Amino acid sequence: MDKGAEAAFDHMKARIKKLGLNGRDKVRINRAGCFDRCGEGPLLVVYPQAVWYTFVDNDDIDEIIESHLVNGEVVERLVVD
Repeated sequence: MDKGAEAAFDHMKARIKKLGLNGRDKVRINRAGCFDRCGEGPLLVVYPQAVWYTFVDNDDIDEIIESHLVNGEVVERLVVD
């Protein structure tokens, strides 16, 4: 939480809602623990593909949403192994 995760969470929720991607059988934004990778955080994971992303700011989050969630294209520059 000390790395801006709460603000990022709020941004993701608002963006998904604004784009109409929320709701039954659509995108769901959840909080999670550190996934045993706290030093790398904040991170987000897109399921069911299990693609792990790092991000710096809301622009990175918006790119993940647009590219991956809307268009189905992984944002390679933000993927973490």
